[in-house]
Amino acid sequence: MSISPYTQAQIAALLGREPRGLEAVAVADVEDQPMVIRVASLVEGKPFPNLFWLVDRALVYKIDCEEASGLIGRFQDRVDSDSNLQKKMRLDHQAHIELRNSFIDDATRVQLNRLEFWQVLQRRGIGGIADFGRIRCLHTWYASHLVVTNTVGAMLDQHWAV
Repeated sequence: MSISPYTQAQIAALLGREPRGLEAVAVADVEDQPMVIRVASLVEGKPFPNLFWLVDRALVYKIDCEEASGLIGRFQDRVDSDSNLQKKMRLDHQAHIELRNSFIDDATRVQLNRLEFWQVLQRRGIGGIADFGRIRCLHTWYASHLVVTNTVGAMLDQHWAV
């Protein structure tokens, strides 16, 4: 998939650096500005489990503020006390792994296997999280949520709706 030099420049400006492993714009806003990018699973010879990366500056800042206020801890407390949320998060991670696998071509899969990274990626869900009961980062959850709805992203939407 080819990304135009203009779009690459937009993404670099949003990130404040050149994007590494950029494969596609996964979500754009109504003005066609990149919000979420899709990243390769092998970047510079190393596994990169973050399939989606949030680049929308307003959302990044909004989530930064929520994380600074302790929202991850409050959400984690909810998850820890609710077996239904825990189950949903595990399913979110499994679906994410399957989606990430669907973007990995045969040559990359062979290389990941040769480097013994394939199995690592099969145990890493949204945001590269290995413990499927932990939230860790709202940015990665929300980036993924904008592509495919997930539990933590829905919690954040509900939080903002109040």
